Amino acid sequence: MINNIYALAHEVTPLTMAVVADHGENGIPKTIVLEEQETFTVRDSPSKIIEDACKFFGSSLKGRQDGTRGICGITHKAPISIDPSCGMYFFPTASPSNPKCSWIAHSHVEQVNKGPYRQTEVIFKNGRTILLDVSFGSMLNQVQRTAQYRYLLDNRLKYVQRNNADVVAEPYP
Repeated sequence: MINNIYALAHEVTPLTMAVVADHGENGIPKTIVLEEQETFTVRDSPSKIIEDACKFFGSSLKGRQDGTRGICGITHKAPISIDPSCGMYFFPTASPSNPKCSWIAHSHVEQVNKGPYRQTEVIFKNGRTILLDVSFGSMLNQVQRTAQYRYLLDNRLKYVQRNNADVVAEPYP
């Protein structure tokens, strides 16, 4: 069941598929948050919602972007991991400072297709689709860069878990 619910704020979870920039009837910016089963309309910008999610998990958007840069060298439109333990990897469709920037959850993307007028259709694993004002090439690049980043970060986390499994923190004297 998909409802359009107005929310004052929204918490990003593993069920969040996309945080999409939109403009209301009066041209007032708003954000459409697509969850697996529901849709919310929020007044905050997409990047503010992502920033709040990063802070909830102990970092900031800038901190997550710096982490991406350190792991794989991506500096512009960097994908981020809001919480790698939950598989929450998101990528921006434009510069996060651009009010038209939307954020897409990598783990929910099934397919991307060329749309009309330099748009791209995103098909999610649950069958829902959205049409974004982003070129197909740019969107495909973002999906691939996020996959690369995800692979590298997941391998680092697995390495740390394997090699530190027996390490116990010692009390400071």
